[in-house]
Amino acid sequence: MKPHPLLEQHYRRPEEKPEFVKELFDHGASHYDPVVKWGFFGSGDFYRGWAQRRHGLKPGMQVLDVACGTGLVAAAAAKILGSAETITCVDPSDGMLEVARKKVAARFIKSGGESMPLPNDAFDFLTLGYALRHFGDIEVAFREFHRVLKPGGKVLIMEVTKPSDRFRSFLFRVYFRRIYPFFTRLFTRSREAEKMMVYFWETMDACVPPETVLAALRSAGFREVTRVPLLGLFSEYVAVK
Repeated sequence: MKPHPLLEQHYRRPEEKPEFVKELFDHGASHYDPVVKWGFFGSGDFYRGWAQRRHGLKPGMQVLDVACGTGLVAAAAAKILGSAETITCVDPSDGMLEVARKKVAARFIKSGGESMPLPNDAFDFLTLGYALRHFGDIEVAFREFHRVLKPGGKVLIMEVTKPSDRFRSFLFRVYFRRIYPFFTRLFTRSREAEKMMVYFWETMDACVPPETVLAALRSAGFREVTRVPLLGLFSEYVAVK
């Protein structure tokens, strides 16, 4: 199940998507943290920790952060755990991993999230922060998440969701399609950073609805599958193996 239709302005075939996304993040990695910080008005660091704590992250847990990017979710988890010793971070982007390694002393593995070189039943808590849209097939990814989690382990997926009502959808479009990419280019002077934010908008706009994500989690074998909506803009998908 694809998270969104083919974006032919970027790649012609589904199998070309992973390399396109990898290069996009490799080139934009050095700008990612400041752009995300001001783009979400400085709320991200607090929210990432708050969300993980609310959904049961505790010291002593083995944690897997899939599509870890620059390590923002892992860094928030390390504060809750007391260290990063039990955190494993997975990402296919060399650029993102280079930034993340400077931020958190976790174990890092260069890999896509749909087939990870990790053992079965190894983790208590799995996070995916704002990267659901970048997978080729979310059902394949969710089955892989299910495989690496211990029985009783929990998955927490944080994502931006396009509002369903017309007025908020209009504001969403104006901000993420126009304002955010424009100021990203203005502040960073980077065409690659601007391109990354434009792609964010395109994937958010075309992403499958929450009901499809929940169905895919159930199809992968998860139970207690729920969605926690926040501010009409964010989604927390939670499920248990």
